[in-house]
Amino acid sequence: MSADPATTPEETREDWRARLADLGQKEGFFEDIGDQHSALFVRRGDTLVVTFDNLDHVYERGEDRMPWGFGYTTSRGWSVLGLMAHGWTWYRDEAVHDFFDRLRDDGFFDKFKRVVFYGASMGAYAAAVFSAAAPGATVICISPQATLDRDVTSWETRYHKAWKRDYNNRYGYAPNMIAQANKAYLFYDPTAPLDAMHAALFQSDNIVRMKCRFMGHRIASLWANMGVLKPVIEGCIEGTLTQTQFYRLMRARHTTPRYQREMLDRLKAQNRHALLVRYCKHILSVRRGPKFRREMQNSRRILERQK
Repeated sequence: MSADPATTPEETREDWRARLADLGQKEGFFEDIGDQHSALFVRRGDTLVVTFDNLDHVYERGEDRMPWGFGYTTSRGWSVLGLMAHGWTWYRDEAVHDFFDRLRDDGFFDKFKRVVFYGASMGAYAAAVFSAAAPGATVICISPQATLDRDVTSWETRYHKAWKRDYNNRYGYAPNMIAQANKAYLFYDPTAPLDAMHAALFQSDNIVRMKCRFMGHRIASLWANMGVLKPVIEGCIEGTLTQTQFYRLMRARHTTPRYQREMLDRLKAQNRHALLVRYCKHILSVRRGPKFRREMQNSRRILERQK
């Protein structure tokens, strides 16, 4: 097993792309898909993890500039097929559709005992729809969109740049496409209205709903802060994650600074000053927090004026 290719701060996009192409040539393949997408496949074991990423984010991602989870998945002996989009395309490109048709027709996915599709937000939408190319796969969707078709989700106010794309052709409506999976884990925040409305459109019997209350849209990055991202994803891939185990892992949010700050901001925005005071007192009882002390004092003043 070769080591992951090294990178330097001076590496240009051309050098970086050449490095990925060299790795693909040695251990799988690297392929440009149309003008806006690329795919890197590295063969390891008989589990294949298919990930979906924004290519710009991959390039800007510090150390190795590899597709999401590349180091972790290959270290586990899993094969990786990393799809990368140049921009917020939602992978709505006939070239990408043709790519997955070709993999399906060539029996690419049949070479693996276990196939897993993973993504968050735009990547979760892509994971859901393209999992139809490998019926029986496991799908992991974090804060997914069901579609951005304006006739179906006219209430969606985000992602303006992607609204005009076609969501009614092949691999279009995620709730229909994901129905062919063996099991589909759906992680979302039920208190985030738009994400909850998308989640409600997924109704097939293979859906395993995991509610991530008060975690917002960027759940995966919060899990990374909490130190639970790897065990959650591994549990999904291995098929061992239960509701009880998941919610036990989620307890780590209570001691995670980012979650604490976001909860403070939420209480402030909702003008829940009495609860904010109690929350800040709890945080300050276990650690220092100038922002929590300041907001607690402000809320106390507001409560005094309201008497």
